[in-house]
Amino acid sequence: MDVSLSIAPYEDKSTLSHLIQLYRYDSSEFDGHVLNQHGLYNYKYLDHQWTEDYRRPFIVRVDGEIAGFALMIVDVPREFVTYSTAEKTHVISDFFIMRKFRHRGVGRKVAYSLFDQFQGTWEIKQTENNKPAYEFWKKIILDYSTSKSFNEKIVNNEKWNGPILVFES
Repeated sequence: MDVSLSIAPYEDKSTLSHLIQLYRYDSSEFDGHVLNQHGLYNYKYLDHQWTEDYRRPFIVRVDGEIAGFALMIVDVPREFVTYSTAEKTHVISDFFIMRKFRHRGVGRKVAYSLFDQFQGTWEIKQTENNKPAYEFWKKIILDYSTSKSFNEKIVNNEKWNGPILVFES
């Protein structure tokens, strides 16, 4: 199984938009997203993936077939992250592997590839009710980290509600 991760060019905006709809549908049971009057889930940061230099939209493929995406923000200054105290932190803003490819190591390979490519401090958040995402990220970080450690904080305020994991790659 060949898992690849590539930056999504602007020409793939509609592909990413469709994948985000699947992602929002999948996670709606945990975060309460609702359809708008057009039957779509809103995602206000789609265009930002190509207009803001610090964003990186990745498309995931397995054996050439589209399998998901990873949206990240690189080198976020301390004042804009929730829990990390590092000068600059990488953030996974959204991460989605289609059900067909789950439990086959695809998410792990993608996460490890991102951690290797963007060395430094990472902050990864999950909504409070998304226990599967929390378990996934906790296991991935523990398996990846040579020190087998990370910092964790549960935040419940107007900006965020859920666990935040911070570690070094």
